[in-house]
Amino acid sequence: MKKIFVFLAVCSVIGAIYCASRHAENSRFSLSGTVSVPDRLLSMAQADNNSCAIVVKNEADVPVAIKRIVNPKFPLEFALSEEDLLTEQVTGELKLEVQINSHGRLGVLKQGDIFGAVENPVHATDKGVLVQADKTLGPVHLARNVKGNFFRTAAR
Repeated sequence: MKKIFVFLAVCSVIGAIYCASRHAENSRFSLSGTVSVPDRLLSMAQADNNSCAIVVKNEADVPVAIKRIVNPKFPLEFALSEEDLLTEQVTGELKLEVQINSHGRLGVLKQGDIFGAVENPVHATDKGVLVQADKTLGPVHLARNVKGNFFRTAAR
């Protein structure tokens, strides 16, 4: 009878350890996906000395994770892990934003910067998230070395 109780105690401890490890594994931060840029902004986004910052914010718009890639090529595959976290734990729904610029300052948008965000909230373990960096500040130059009015010149 004593052997049965010891056996059951050992099995329950092993089961508890297994459940705890599965819970810890599922609650870890591991977010991955792709950043894409439309063709009209591609040459600006892939210019030399640009950096692409992938910023994950909590519901209060406080950054909880940041990953920066220098001289990115698009479409850009990204993966954020616990190493990229700024806080100890991440809970709830998250916002995913992207900023592409040459000045390196996050949160400061200047003319020529490209940015975008995921419309729907993401979670800490989502995979295959698609971020479209399709917004920019300032004019987008569609043609170079065109004298006069662009539309009048293009219509010829």
